[in-house]
This record gives sequence, structure tokens and C-alpha cells, in this order.
Amino acid sequence: MKRRNCICACLAALAVLALAGCGGHEAPNNLIPTVQGEERVVNLFSPMEKTDPNAENVARTASDLTVAMAEEALDITMVYRTYTAETYQDKTYDEVCLDRARNGMDDLYLLNPDTLLALGAEGRLRDLSGLDSAKNLREIIRTANTVDGKLVAIPQEVVAYGLFINKDLFARYNLELPETPEEFLECCRVFQENGIETPIGANRWWLETFVFAQAYAGLYNGGNTAEEIAALNRGEARYSDYMRPGFEFLQTLIDRGYLDAEKALVSEAIEAEGPDFLAGKTPIVMAYWGAANTDTAYGKTDFELEVIGFPSSLGQMPVMSMTGWAVCGAAEHTEDAMKMLDVIVSDEALQVYSETNRVITPSKNVKVDCVPALKPLNNRIEEGVYVLGSNAGMNVEQWGNTCLIVRELLGGAPVDECMAAFDALQDAALSRG
Repeated sequence: MKRRNCICACLAALAVLALAGCGGHEAPNNLIPTVQGEERVVNLFSPMEKTDPNAENVARTASDLTVAMAEEALDITMVYRTYTAETYQDKTYDEVCLDRARNGMDDLYLLNPDTLLALGAEGRLRDLSGLDSAKNLREIIRTANTVDGKLVAIPQEVVAYGLFINKDLFARYNLELPETPEEFLECCRVFQENGIETPIGANRWWLETFVFAQAYAGLYNGGNTAEEIAALNRGEARYSDYMRPGFEFLQTLIDRGYLDAEKALVSEAIEAEGPDFLAGKTPIVMAYWGAANTDTAYGKTDFELEVIGFPSSLGQMPVMSMTGWAVCGAAEHTEDAMKMLDVIVSDEALQVYSETNRVITPSKNVKVDCVPALKPLNNRIEEGVYVLGSNAGMNVEQWGNTCLIVRELLGGAPVDECMAAFDALQDAALSRG
């Protein structure tokens, strides 16, 4: 149940950006006329319905605009089939997607990385590498969505996480923005010595971002990404060896009182640390890209805000995760679904999506117009410097599992015990073949 809750919550964090708008609306009317009495449709299963025309939901509207482009270009109607917790009771979105895809119930799915991995490994998703839009993907996005040599999903956006910094407080104590773990610890020491008892505002969802930045800086930026992932999948390398430095770093933050582990363990994202950060009492929090655009989060501060990457051996490191659009191989309208997806994730559609929603795009050809606070993070991403917190090509799901094991650390588990948990996950994946 803890695993289910974490997966569902990770999906919810992404939903803040692009998947919001679940439930409560009437099914949309078909807008495309029939051709010779037969209407072409593509069935989408996702966490959201079509937008209520009167609702203010920029993220959802951005996706609707791209769907409308595909409907118009292809004379095909998208029919939304929506997940709601009330309908499926105790089943998570991921569990429902697995069941529906295995039974060929829908054409298109919006999937989390662990579900992509499972369905891709079972051969239940179409290979999208032949789509024209696939040629425009950033190479690391292609890598993250490839299972057994097949590109099984393409995202509309990539969710970037970073450190949200109160630059006024850093300037007050003559501190440079940290690049490495050692520099970050020094900043925390100075803040604490000047009366800021807990320099880092943390919650139970996003501390794994520190771990990913340190664990995979070299893997994703050293030129041997595919080879290193293959070694992990074969068991020749151990996930625990990659993860250990990040967990030891978190333990140091806890031991020195730079973050409150007990509070973080029971705190929801932004709700707990947000008020003190906005009040200028806490100089550092972690959050996703869209929080800098949203007035209800950190889009309107009384101090100079800057968003940077997490400390790593290679400097400030953005951490990125993503959901992906996938086509079911056994569904009724897979060919039309392939055509529709090709339009939805084309450069033209992604330009509309990114301009509307101001998010990171998976295309190497589409640039993001971001607010000034996000420019340092965006510059690193445009340079090709970042790590992935989710990767369907790894045989151990990353984001949800790491989230859960970090919570064990917050609850008092020693680092060695946490590393044993990663070893157990890897051994289980290897035994499944």
C-alpha cells in the first residue's frame, strides 16, 4: 500500500503541471463530422477529461490545443476515458492502466515510467521510433523511454526539479550559490550560525532529487549512458553503489540539523515548507519547474527568487522526470492512434504546448520561454546537463522506489539498510529476467 500511495502521489505531483483537471465534467461532444457515415475515433485513457470551457486550467488547456490540432489535421476525434479514484476504489491509476492495456481496452495511454517499463517489457506497446516526431526528440528522452530497443512512449513535457533559492538571504551572508555538495553544506553551516536553525525546507516527496543529482550525474553526462544502464540491467553494476553518495549526503544534512527529518517525513509538498520560504525564514526549498510560474506556489515572492540545479560532482544539476504517451498494440484503432500521436508531439504542437504552459519540451528543436528565476536551471538543461529521475529503460523503477527508501532514511533507517533495499529491488528485477 505504501508503494501504491507513493506512485499515485508522484503522478499527482506531475498532475499539478500537466495532468490536472480530473473528474466532474460531462463527456465532450464530438466536434469532427463523420466521413461517409463512419466517424474515426481514438480512445484515450488518462487521469483527466477534456477541459471545462469555463475552467481556468492552463496546463490542461495546453494539451487540449494539441489534441485539437490532431483532430483537425486527421479528421479523427479523441474520446476521453477517464480514471477516477471513486470508480476504481482502491486501485491506483497505474494498476488500472496495466489492466486496461493488457486487455486492449484503449488506443492511447498517458503512462508513468514504471508502467511503461512493465507494458513495454511485455510487448504490449507499439514502437514509436518510426514516427516523424520521434526524430526530433532529445537523445536522453529517447533513452528514457526505450524498452528492449523499442521507443514505447513520447512525453509532451519534461518536469524539471531544482533548488528554489532566496537570493536576498544568500547575499546578506555573502554566499555564492552552491555548485557541489561541499559548497552546499558550507552554505547551510553559515545560515545556521547566523540564526537560521533549519536552512532547508523539505517534504516527504522530493528529497530524492538530491540523491538523483549525485547518483547519476556521471551516468547521464559522461558519454556512456546506454552502456552504464545496460550494466545495471545485467547486474554487472549495482544501483546501491550509485545511490550511496546521495543517501550519505542526506544523512549528513539530517545529522547536522540542516533539515528536519521528522517534519519532512509527515509533510506534504509546498504546504509545509512554503509559508516559511515565502516569509523569508527558510532560504532553500526544492520544487518543480511550474512552481515558479504559479502564484499559488512560488511564482510571486517578496524577494529575488532563483532556481538552480542540485549540488553534484558536475555542478548544479537539474533533475527531470516525465510521463509518456503510449499506443496500445492490441487496441482497435492503433493505426489512427499512431497518426494522432505523431501530430500531438510534433514540433509544431510542442511549440504551442510549451508557449501555453511554459514547460520543458522533449524536442531538441523547441525552445522554452521561461521566467527570469528559471533561467539558471533552463540554461543547464539547454546545455544538455541534467539527470533523469525516471527512466523506463532501467529495470528498477526509480522515482517511486527512491522516494520510499528516502522515507525510510527519514524515519531513522541507516544508510546501509537503505542500500540493501536497492539491492533487493535489483535482485528481484534480475530474477524476473
